[in-house]
Amino acid sequence: MACVGGHTRGISSAVEGLLEYEMDPQYDDDGAMKKDALLFQALSQLSSDFSKESMLSLHRFSSSRYASVIPTGSLKLDLALGIGGLPKGRMIEIYGKEASGKTTLALHVIKEAQKLGGYCAYLDVENAMDPSLAEAMGVDTKNLLISHPISAEASFHIVDTLINSRSVDVIVVDSVAALTPQCELDGAFLLLCGLHHLVSSRASNTLMIYLVQVRSNVKSYQGTSGHFSEAIGINVSVQVMKNKLGPALKKADLDIKYGCGIRRESEVFEMACEHGIILKNDGYWIQGEFFEDKVEAEHYLAQNGVVVDDLAQILRHKLFSR
Repeated sequence: MACVGGHTRGISSAVEGLLEYEMDPQYDDDGAMKKDALLFQALSQLSSDFSKESMLSLHRFSSSRYASVIPTGSLKLDLALGIGGLPKGRMIEIYGKEASGKTTLALHVIKEAQKLGGYCAYLDVENAMDPSLAEAMGVDTKNLLISHPISAEASFHIVDTLINSRSVDVIVVDSVAALTPQCELDGAFLLLCGLHHLVSSRASNTLMIYLVQVRSNVKSYQGTSGHFSEAIGINVSVQVMKNKLGPALKKADLDIKYGCGIRRESEVFEMACEHGIILKNDGYWIQGEFFEDKVEAEHYLAQNGVVVDDLAQILRHKLFSR
């Protein structure tokens, strides 16, 4: 089981449109209007006492729920997140059992960020990241910042420097367990040791991803062709535990193939069929090409990444455009 939980609030958030604050018309009694006036007075006082970045904000939910995102590499997970990916400027925890797909998911996020022209960093605290595996998943390792910090202090110093540079889009720390004793790995760890990263990452629009290892169950699956019974991948159920920008507790079931990463062609095929992008008529029609069955169609997609990208783009526009 691999899970995603987003820490989306720091000590403070930026002030936007303080001078545009208006009395809420739905509160027309004297008490409510007095509270509005007192709140406006308090916000005005704060605006003169502190910088804009340290103020409070009174955003309407409809406008604040949207954020600049980086796709996860899985359309199913992007849909479960509700906003099309992981929000920039936030801290995210990806946690699960050993070999449950945490690193794979983080590398897919890096791949997507690189496709958008962003710079990424990977702090390999456990010295476990295989660059050749990352390359097989499509990560441009030549343009990936990789560090092997020897202590928690070194890790936080690197993170602080990169965040404050405002030039890095994604920073992955793999993993929290290697940074601190087990007694500190409760829910307060990130608050105690990385709280300042919340404010800094929001200001710099950097997506911070922490990988955390826990105990759970993971199922592997086996190939069906020939007489081989060796596991070729795992089925991972990803649950969004906390989400301030969309519905929480949504799930996405992903297939991860060893050495390749998320089987993107499989989920794109499934979702494209659901939304009528791939037509089913005694077979499957994909951009003018006909295939008799699902296996043949998915094999075609696996060999034609450009077609998968085109279908994924159509799906993203259909699912996430606003």
